[in-house]
Amino acid sequence: MKKITAILLFFFVFAMNAQVAGNVTNEKGVPLSFVSVYLSKTVTGTTTNDNGDYILKLEKPGNYTLIFQIIGYTTLKKELQITSFPFELDVVLTEENIGLEEIVISTKDNPANSIIRNVIKNKEKNTDAYAKYTAKFYSRGLTRIKEAPESFLGQTLGDFGGGLDSTRSGIIYLSETFSKISFQKNPSKFKEKITASKVSGSDNGISFNRAQDSNIDLYENSLPVFNDLISPIATNAFSYYRYKLVGTFYDTNGKLINKIKLIPKRKADRVFDGFIYIVEDDWALYGADVTATGAQVNIPIINSLQLKQGYNYSKEIDGWVLINQTIDFDISIFGFKPNGRFSYTYSDYNFTPNFTEDTFTNEVLSFEKEATKKDTVFWNKLRPVPLTDAETADYKIKDNLQTIRKSKKYLDSLDTKSNSFGWLDPVTGYTYRNSFEDWSFSYNGPLFQTAFNTVQGLNATAGFRYFKSLNKKGKWWSASVKANYGFSDKKMRPIFTYSKKWDNLSRPSMTISGGIAAVQFNRRVPISTLDNSIRSLVLRQNYLKIYEKQFAEIRYSEEIKNGIYFSSSLEYAERKPLFNTNAYSFAKQRGNEAYTSNNPLASSDVVNAPFSAHKIAIFNIETRFVFGQKFLSYPDRKSNLGSEKYPSLSLNYRKTFAASRKGLQSDVLITNIRQEIKTGTYGDLAYHIRGGLFLKKKDIAFMDNLQAKGNQLTFVTDAQLNNFGLLPYYKFYTNDKYAEAHVDHNFKGAILGRIPLVNKLNFHLIGGVKTLLMADKNPYTEYAVGLGNIGIGKWRLLRIDYVRSNFGGIKKEGFLFRVSLFN
Repeated sequence: MKKITAILLFFFVFAMNAQVAGNVTNEKGVPLSFVSVYLSKTVTGTTTNDNGDYILKLEKPGNYTLIFQIIGYTTLKKELQITSFPFELDVVLTEENIGLEEIVISTKDNPANSIIRNVIKNKEKNTDAYAKYTAKFYSRGLTRIKEAPESFLGQTLGDFGGGLDSTRSGIIYLSETFSKISFQKNPSKFKEKITASKVSGSDNGISFNRAQDSNIDLYENSLPVFNDLISPIATNAFSYYRYKLVGTFYDTNGKLINKIKLIPKRKADRVFDGFIYIVEDDWALYGADVTATGAQVNIPIINSLQLKQGYNYSKEIDGWVLINQTIDFDISIFGFKPNGRFSYTYSDYNFTPNFTEDTFTNEVLSFEKEATKKDTVFWNKLRPVPLTDAETADYKIKDNLQTIRKSKKYLDSLDTKSNSFGWLDPVTGYTYRNSFEDWSFSYNGPLFQTAFNTVQGLNATAGFRYFKSLNKKGKWWSASVKANYGFSDKKMRPIFTYSKKWDNLSRPSMTISGGIAAVQFNRRVPISTLDNSIRSLVLRQNYLKIYEKQFAEIRYSEEIKNGIYFSSSLEYAERKPLFNTNAYSFAKQRGNEAYTSNNPLASSDVVNAPFSAHKIAIFNIETRFVFGQKFLSYPDRKSNLGSEKYPSLSLNYRKTFAASRKGLQSDVLITNIRQEIKTGTYGDLAYHIRGGLFLKKKDIAFMDNLQAKGNQLTFVTDAQLNNFGLLPYYKFYTNDKYAEAHVDHNFKGAILGRIPLVNKLNFHLIGGVKTLLMADKNPYTEYAVGLGNIGIGKWRLLRIDYVRSNFGGIKKEGFLFRVSLFN
């Protein structure tokens, strides 16, 4: 009786639409999700939900041929004569019956290899069939969690929006997006306009189910969405995969389909396991059912990713196009075990769109007006895949809770609980929030802001911050004060800051600050306080060199036009030299191995300072250009994607003036060019070129010279592309002109993956070259070769580089170790 009632209700809701609806199961009565349901010889269709339910909307009664297709089951063709709507049709699918009797092997070659070679050979032809199109795109994102912890690091986690049951299991994220997409193959262009978007329990309704993020094109050599996994039909796929033909069958169009098993040559390489299905003679993809592990995508928290794709034949273009896709994920991190599915449906393809010069711009995503405000009636009419009972309940529960949880009474009760003071808060920090009025007051404790250097000895920083949000579009202001105290030099150094931001579109922001600070002589900050503290306390090495400035400063920044960023600052400071006051270290002093002085120009001179105390003003103005920058336009913000095709360029002018001592004024121009280039199966290339020129060479204060970012550490925690490997921190500086260049290429598996035995280790070969040119010094060069992706199992976070340098005929060499989250 309950089932009959549910069916009647189901049809009543959709009675105003012409449709076929029903349920798809296997022979055991188990509902089948991700079944493609479409009209024969078209790409008009839908898919079943997790309960096996489907809805296929038609324009009028008549004779139709429906196809039910899913990888692993025999495709079913149903001839229908529909006289009225709604029309109910439940179907049962049988497991696919595959065999090898259809294949005649005329060569000793593995038949699967021959099939894959034909697919690779015909990739351009198959993708040219849909070289441009428009389509409708529907996506649904669902994330569940099982037995979620009640707290983490002493903080109560709550009920994740109200989706958890008594076992703290349930849906923690549910969203849907419906959009119109436009695609062009050559030159590659893409645009998406979101018609409707909703998130369960959220009033802004902005999901992250973006069509371009789900564009997993196996015809490409590598898949950026999956961290550049190698496609099983990549041009060089035979370097990564073996193949086995496990069976064949005929589809409803009479096409022979080959089921190919993927056998990775190295399990931990950037590859898939699973099966792909190939159409004989067309040599096109028919479907895919593949998985990847965290080790394979180089993201340790991932247990597994499963990708399923289904393609349909289009008579219009005589080709096969993607109509549905799912990505299932399973994650484990710090006791949290979320899992879920993102499902995507493509429909209403138009393969002869009338694109104009204005069709594609740098804006690749936009929202229709009120796209996040669509009501239930609209979604029930629009949604191509019906909701499951659990999804319907989640929307209902969370949407009801949303109204309650926006009330002052609820927010105040929530704050009362979260604002309780813990016994560790005096050292870790504490925040008091007023969620209804959207402000907070924070205390930042000294526990994670404590360091050691030879000038201040043990020093700690603590402070307070008030933050007030003014609207939901990024307008806010904050005021803060923090103080650093050195226990050896017995000096307090406070800094006061006021900041304001106006919106999340061009992001105009202003900061006014002032106080006393101990800062590094090299404004590019070559060594972190953590690295220096460890080296000083463990090895009695003090590479950090600092001076004191008492200052007042104002800063302003804004993106004045897409891809054009402007920033400026004006500071007036009194700068004073500092001297060592502490010689403590865990390491015992041996002989004359005392700490070096705080003078970067004379490491043994503990009496004389590298500069005389003075007052000076510093004016900076910078413009940065990100050529061809793509961006996403959300209702409340603009999100920039950068540019994959062009480098970014920055131009900076810095002027020092109003100095208390004659001759300290200077004018310098600095430029930077940066780019990261993905080379597909051949890895990633990155380069950074920097140049500087003083308009007039003068004897200026040491900290106003142009300096490179050196390194004298063996193990580095904050290595960046523009760091040198073996360059002393303060040996290279100039008040004239200079240039530096850094190039780094991670070949990933492109080279080592082809060497027998070595390829079992799954290390990534990395090569680099760096050079530094200064007008008054000999050139300095470095060459490096390294190994990345080093570790155990899926935890491969270590990178090791062997570096050789040359300066005026003097050669050095050494090893560098560093942790890299994404090798």
